[in-house]
Amino acid sequence: MKIFTALSDVNYDEMHLLTFKSLEMLIKRYSGNPILQKDDVPYPVATVHNAGMIKHENKYIMIFRSHKFNGRSILGKAVSYDGFNFVVDKHPFMIQSKEQPFKKYEAYGIEDPRIVKIDGEYLITYSAYSQYGVRIGLAKTKDFDHIQRVALITEADYRNVVIFPEKFNNLYARLDRPHSEISPWSIWISYSPDLIHWGQSQLIMRPMQYHWDEMKIGPGASPIKTSRGWLNIYHGVFPTMDGCVYRLGVALHKLEDPSVVIAVGDEWILQPEEEYEITGYVHNVVFTCGAIPEPDGTLKLYWGGADKVMCVGTAVIDELVDHCLSNLRQAL
Repeated sequence: MKIFTALSDVNYDEMHLLTFKSLEMLIKRYSGNPILQKDDVPYPVATVHNAGMIKHENKYIMIFRSHKFNGRSILGKAVSYDGFNFVVDKHPFMIQSKEQPFKKYEAYGIEDPRIVKIDGEYLITYSAYSQYGVRIGLAKTKDFDHIQRVALITEADYRNVVIFPEKFNNLYARLDRPHSEISPWSIWISYSPDLIHWGQSQLIMRPMQYHWDEMKIGPGASPIKTSRGWLNIYHGVFPTMDGCVYRLGVALHKLEDPSVVIAVGDEWILQPEEEYEITGYVHNVVFTCGAIPEPDGTLKLYWGGADKVMCVGTAVIDELVDHCLSNLRQAL
C-alpha cells in the first residue's frame, strides 16, 4: 500500500508540464449556469443538486438528488443532447424502496448517485439513509428506463462510493469515504469479485492539515482514465468561523494499480464563487458526483451549487493532470 506520494518519488523527466494556467482557467463555468433548478422539475421538490452523469446513446443522462418538502431526498432523471440543456422526466427516477432489505435502510431517503458503465451495464451507487445511519446501495440499468437494485454494499457509515470503469486483476475496484474520525474522513480503496462482497480495503489518501481539504475528503466523479493515470476529481472541506467550505481538487492514481496515488494537486480547482454556489440550502458548496470526458480531450464537470442547483463547467483533461503533477502536494 502506498498512501500519497513524496516529491522524490516523482520522475520529473516523465512529466508533460505546460506553463501553469491560473486556477480560474482550469474549470470554465458555463455562462448559462445554473443549468437545472427546482422550477425545472415537473413534480414538487425543494432542491436539485449532486447529480451522477453518464453518456448513453449520444444523450447526456443526469440522475440528480432533490429534497422533498419533508426534507428527505429522492432521485430524478434529466436528459440532454448537448450536455447543457436538460429536460426532466415527469416522474422521479428512484424513491425509497418498498421492498426489504432496502426499505429498512432507505427510510430517510436516497442521495448523491454516481454512475459508471462496465460490462455493458450502468452501475449506480447511492447513499441510503435511515435510523441506522448511511449505507451505500448499488443499482443497475441498461437503458435508464428500468432500474434494478442489486445490494447494499457497505455497512454504516459510508458515503461517496465511486466504482472504476475497469477491472483490475478481474476484480472491480471502488473508492469510498468512511464517515469516521479515526482516520478522519479519508479516501479508501476496496475490491470485489462480484460487486456485492468487498474487501482488500486500503487507506490511500487523507486530508492535509491546514489545507483547503483539511477537515474531510471524498471521491466525487467516477475516475477518468488518462494516459498518465486515473484522474480522481474529489471534494475537500475546510472549516471556518462561518461554517464549512466545500471545494474540488484532483488526484492521479496509477493506471495498473489505483491504490497507488501518484500525485495530488496542492491547490483546489474549483471553489464557491458565484451567488448560486455561495447561498442556498447549504452555503459555500461546490460538490461533484459526475463528469463526462469527451472525444476531443475535454471534460464536462457537473456540480451541485450550495446544495440547491445544478451547474456545469468545462476543462481540458490534460491540464487537470498537469495540475496534479506540476502543482504537486508533498507527502504527509
